[in-house]
Amino acid sequence: MFGRWLGNKAATGVVRGNALAGLAIPDSAGVLSCRVLDPVNEAVQQAEFVVTDAAGRKVLGGETDPFGNVVATVPAGEYRLAVTAEGFTPFHGSAAVARGGHEALGDVNLQLSAPPQLPDPGEWEIEPTHSQIGFTARHIGMARIHGRFNTFAGAVRIADRMENSAMHVIIDAASIDTNVQMRDDHLRSGDFLDVGRYPTLEFYSERFVHRGGTRWGVSGALTLHGVSRTVTLDTQYLGVGNGLEGETRAACRATTELHREDFTLTWQTMLARGIAAVGSSIEIDMDIQIVPKR
Repeated sequence: MFGRWLGNKAATGVVRGNALAGLAIPDSAGVLSCRVLDPVNEAVQQAEFVVTDAAGRKVLGGETDPFGNVVATVPAGEYRLAVTAEGFTPFHGSAAVARGGHEALGDVNLQLSAPPQLPDPGEWEIEPTHSQIGFTARHIGMARIHGRFNTFAGAVRIADRMENSAMHVIIDAASIDTNVQMRDDHLRSGDFLDVGRYPTLEFYSERFVHRGGTRWGVSGALTLHGVSRTVTLDTQYLGVGNGLEGETRAACRATTELHREDFTLTWQTMLARGIAAVGSSIEIDMDIQIVPKR
């Protein structure tokens, strides 16, 4: 048991003869611990936890270790512990940590959560008003710049078996927007996107892989700057709901990382002086809503 691993808490609340014996604990603090397990008593790795005080303020947060353990040194007081993990219902518990004490909550068993309803089979399309395709890149090797594409369209064919679904997205390259006109004009030029020769970016996928819980991998061919490369979108499916007018909507978030050299985007003007004007890695972050095609 976890209590035996950490050692039992004596009547005075002082931790004795255990793995925490060598840990320096301030006089005004104590230790809060638990072990996070799934329904078959296997450790849940990288579950997220947050400890808040009696006023609801966050004291600390982090992830469980490879054995599912949470061990935190906190000032003496009353606390709430929240634990969340993909595919499980959240856990909320309370604890009172005494000065020099060890409050061991023992085993926290997370229960499986019901997966969100999948979209009905059929033809769907991206609803651009409530969707966004954004990106983040390094600028001059230091600060980050954030941008988005303002014009895009997409169709999604939901199959009877979700894994057999397909999607096709077309992005207007000239709609790139980083909120700086001079920079946007340069990004549209032949140094970067060269929108005169390559007016669109396209993504086509026929590979939907369920990774557990609400996580999916959507792999396909991204064509950018006249070059096609295989890209996988790390996708979190958010479920089905209704819009303000009662229309059916499904939503997801997706991220991926691109390397501009893979698409022959190798602007050299400043590289000769050892300055990377735009970083080689570009993070893509999408919020997408789809509606049935009319």
